[in-house]
Amino acid sequence: MELMQYLFDFILHIDVHLGEIIRSYGLWAYAILFVIIFCETGLVVTPFLPGDSLLFAAGTFAATGSLDIWWLCVLLSVAAIAGDTVNYWMGAYVGPRVFSGEKTRFLNREYLERTRQFYERYGGKTIIFARFIPIIRAFAPFVAALGV
Repeated sequence: MELMQYLFDFILHIDVHLGEIIRSYGLWAYAILFVIIFCETGLVVTPFLPGDSLLFAAGTFAATGSLDIWWLCVLLSVAAIAGDTVNYWMGAYVGPRVFSGEKTRFLNREYLERTRQFYERYGGKTIIFARFIPIIRAFAPFVAALGV
């Protein structure tokens, strides 16, 4: 129960906790930020992570000199791209297995076909625009792989 309370507190007061992480862990703070951004974009089950607010807070700490802006930009860009790639390949791996049976309880083949048509028509735009919409960002690569 304490862990859940700490996680909620971390998400709500990320600026305070990020300062503590930077002071406590030094260079490891970059790795922690990398993992959070990677998980937020790469794992379908973690869209609740505070990616956007974390980026703003990290930028603020970079402006004060606590973090190096160039390392931050490179590492977090790599984390987001790698996360999207992993998310896509998870969808490509899971998709055919889920829809291999004749009937599925929660997924409809008609929706899959509509998704495929949508991504054929608007796929590139969807992936680019999805980067800027928090919850959609976590699902767009996964759904794109299902629809291919």
